[in-house]
Amino acid sequence: MKREDNMSETLSKKLKSIDEAMGMIKSGSSIMISGFGTVGDPKQLVDALTKLSIKDLTIVSNDLSSPGIGLGALLTAGMVKGLIGNYYNWNPDVADAYNAGKIDVTLVPQGSLAESIRAAGAGIPAFYTPTSVGTLLSAKSNLNKKEKEEREFNGRKYVLQESVKADVALISAHKADTLGNLVYYKTARNFNPLMAMAADLVIVEVGEIVPAGSLDPENIMTPHIFVDVLVQRR
Repeated sequence: MKREDNMSETLSKKLKSIDEAMGMIKSGSSIMISGFGTVGDPKQLVDALTKLSIKDLTIVSNDLSSPGIGLGALLTAGMVKGLIGNYYNWNPDVADAYNAGKIDVTLVPQGSLAESIRAAGAGIPAFYTPTSVGTLLSAKSNLNKKEKEEREFNGRKYVLQESVKADVALISAHKADTLGNLVYYKTARNFNPLMAMAADLVIVEVGEIVPAGSLDPENIMTPHIFVDVLVQRR
């Protein structure tokens, strides 16, 4: 088989419609969704996700957008069972749903969230961090089922933060080649490369797909081995 035929076959396996990609997500799934606010988020995948007839989702994300908008629409639709993230200030529906006992919320400091996702992708089950020492985020409280283990290194206290992985990652990329190598655009990179390494199924919304070999290897942030599905952004 010619090299060009191999590339075409690889793309045909990975390139799917939004409907085909969304059909791979089931009720009860844990889903990582990239983005910082609306920067670097897979807007079309999120919109399609909100239209599915599934429920009991655990969403791992930096934030949950605004009420009824983007990721916030998942909560409005009653699809969310739990949240793992931190910056929920934009969406007061999160506090209302939590206080009403409708969802579980696990607050993880932003840097610790990024590192916990990276650690999961690297096969590291947990790590020690000084962030949150002596706060309610490390003590047993209504936001934590148990007190985090604490140790001292070189005279400084650290808490044990477990890594975070998921069944599915929905991420966004600026460009992909036919193999699935990904390039991101400036700060829109944010959580995307980390989440691509920490989920069993990685679905990518991509703006442009180019032939294999067209991307500068120095610019590729996510190798194709981490990518399962490509969805062409409309």
